[in-house]
Amino acid sequence: MWKLKIADGGNNPYIYSTNNFVGRQIWEFDPDYGIPEERAEVKAARENYWKNRFQVRPSSDLLWRMQFLKEKRFKQTIRQVKVENEEEITYETATTAMRRAAHFFSALQASDGHWPAENAGPLFLLPPLVMCLYITGHLETVFPEEYSKEMLRFIYCHQNEDGGWGLHVEAHSNMHCTVLNYICMRILGEGPDGGKDNACSRGRKWILDHGGAVSIPTWGKAWLSILGLFDWTGCKSMPPEFWLLPSFLPLQPAKMWCYFRLVYMPMSYLYGKRFVAPITPLILQLREELHTQPYNEINWKKVRHLCAKEDLYFPHLLIQDLVWDSIYIFTEPFLTRWPFNKLRKKALEITMKHIHYEDENSRYIDIACVEKVLCMLACWVEDPYGDYFKKHLARLPDYIWIGEDGIKMQTFGSQLWDTSLGLEALLACKLTDEIGPTLMKGHDYLNKSQVRDNPPGDFRSMYRHIWKGSWTFSDQDQGWQVSDCTAEGLKCCLLLSVMPPEIVGGKIEPERLYDAINVLLSLQSKNGGISAWEPAGTSKWLELLNPSELFEDVFIEQQYVECTASAIDALVLFKKLHPGHRKQEIENFIRKAVQYFEDIQRPDGSWYGNWGICFTYATWFALRGLAAAGKTYHNCLAVRKAANFLLKLQLDDGGWGESYLSCLAKKFTPLEGNRSNLVQTAWTLMGLIHSGLAERDPTPLHRAAKLLINSQKEDGDFPQQEIAGASLRTCMIHYPNYRNIYPLWALAEYRQRVPLP
Repeated sequence: MWKLKIADGGNNPYIYSTNNFVGRQIWEFDPDYGIPEERAEVKAARENYWKNRFQVRPSSDLLWRMQFLKEKRFKQTIRQVKVENEEEITYETATTAMRRAAHFFSALQASDGHWPAENAGPLFLLPPLVMCLYITGHLETVFPEEYSKEMLRFIYCHQNEDGGWGLHVEAHSNMHCTVLNYICMRILGEGPDGGKDNACSRGRKWILDHGGAVSIPTWGKAWLSILGLFDWTGCKSMPPEFWLLPSFLPLQPAKMWCYFRLVYMPMSYLYGKRFVAPITPLILQLREELHTQPYNEINWKKVRHLCAKEDLYFPHLLIQDLVWDSIYIFTEPFLTRWPFNKLRKKALEITMKHIHYEDENSRYIDIACVEKVLCMLACWVEDPYGDYFKKHLARLPDYIWIGEDGIKMQTFGSQLWDTSLGLEALLACKLTDEIGPTLMKGHDYLNKSQVRDNPPGDFRSMYRHIWKGSWTFSDQDQGWQVSDCTAEGLKCCLLLSVMPPEIVGGKIEPERLYDAINVLLSLQSKNGGISAWEPAGTSKWLELLNPSELFEDVFIEQQYVECTASAIDALVLFKKLHPGHRKQEIENFIRKAVQYFEDIQRPDGSWYGNWGICFTYATWFALRGLAAAGKTYHNCLAVRKAANFLLKLQLDDGGWGESYLSCLAKKFTPLEGNRSNLVQTAWTLMGLIHSGLAERDPTPLHRAAKLLINSQKEDGDFPQQEIAGASLRTCMIHYPNYRNIYPLWALAEYRQRVPLP
């Protein structure tokens, strides 16, 4: 059986940590672990997922939950409650449901204080890892038979009925993910017609019926070129010489969004090297299987801008195609010949210097999984036997997650994010006497997870922003500061600082809180909004040069409603508890942030969500931030418009439900069949409470709370429903802990702030 291990660094000499691996979560297969009844339970969970995979696409993330609940011998002892038709919710009923949810969620806490969970959903993450290990010859040593078995399970579970794979687990099939997952199955040992339910032949038919692999998007073309299934001349130009450009030029990498910059960085190294993996018999077979014409007859330059319509979310203007073609025509013939090839050599050296800096300062985790695999491959290309590559291999377990639907590759973990939100939900319950040890462990985790130092050396020349005082999305070792994670971590520490230390542990030193304030204040833009990782301010027109067809708004850093709201909430509380520190700057920050909300609110009263689905998510965050800043239904038009927007969308069962298609269409789209979603219902319930609806008309709040209470399961859990997280407009992210955190938090707010009999 599989077992989740916490804060475990193992004995690998190539791995190191800044905080003794606090927050690390890795899986291990132990053939002797578990009794027959436990193995039967895991088998039943897998079978149940397979049977219902087209009804609920995200996994319930059950394997680690089963393990933790058994290890802690958890048994729900608080009676289950239901609210009948026409029955009022009493304070006692709300309290009982909330306590059941709090006790269940507390039982899921790890030994180091964080809440583990999957953070996945996209279906283009796992295949490049498998490809990389196949190229480097390490596939079978890193992923023995049990791993391959679970990887194939994941691919089978998420194949669509039409034979293809989507961008994420709920998406329609597209060329990018269908080609990558098909290749992945073949590398893992399936024959051309192998796989469960004829997975390979069905996938190949989808590819050929939609024009063949030549119509894969830009990033897919790069991976196929690396494997020898495409030709680099058919790719958009990615010259490493960009890293030599002076800072005042628009295409200088420092002006790019950090995620895009760190994908492009190793990709440009591989492009500059024109690296192609050894051509094996399998690659020769795949050349025949993936293309609609003989491989040696394909005109690669003509397919450079070809993209399947199923993948084309961000169409490119003709001018952009001309820009990339011009770069290719006027640079590549020269940079590959003497004496200009000396410039190419210098550019590759500088690019690799940046790769090593990113690797070393994230402990070889890197900012996220796409970047991780590309950096690892670049290090192998530089030196197949070097320590850089070995250090990368040592950190691969940090990305592997196992659910009842198989092995998936995480974006990276959401340990800090989930833990800070979970602690806020538990603190809102006011159950200190019952869950004190949970709060103390969570506080200790936050204390040990704050980033203590800036990146070493001249970090600004390496295009880095300050880190000191921040919290990351995942764990301290990963290192990358995030504004909303910093804000939520800071708010938790502030809330815990006013509680008895014998219950929650000693408070964090003020100087460390001040460091967090420095990070937040540094990320506000001129328009009042907050960026996520680095200061925004690059010219918006550069987004027109975004070479990706799959994603929008990935070329430059943006401001985000959610990050801005989290920052306001934390800064208001900080100003109350530490009124003497940078008071005027904080007040100016809050004033500008409120103006930002008012300026970008949509005519219907909503805000667009970048990190959750979609308008319900962002509107809850905005109302939360506005309420913290003292804005109410009576003194703020934005609050009134937002409340009216949410109220119009309430469904007959009292809930709210929004499809991920809202993110793509940029207009509210209900779930199919007008279904409710409990997580989105919880967001909206809290948003309306922040708007002051309890004083005006609490009936919609009672209806929403009734749905949450009646949906609670016997053990205090809530059912897994549709995916709730979002990224890059088109890419949805699965946060399984949301189904526990948000209904719990909403019930706690409802119980405390809505008058009940």
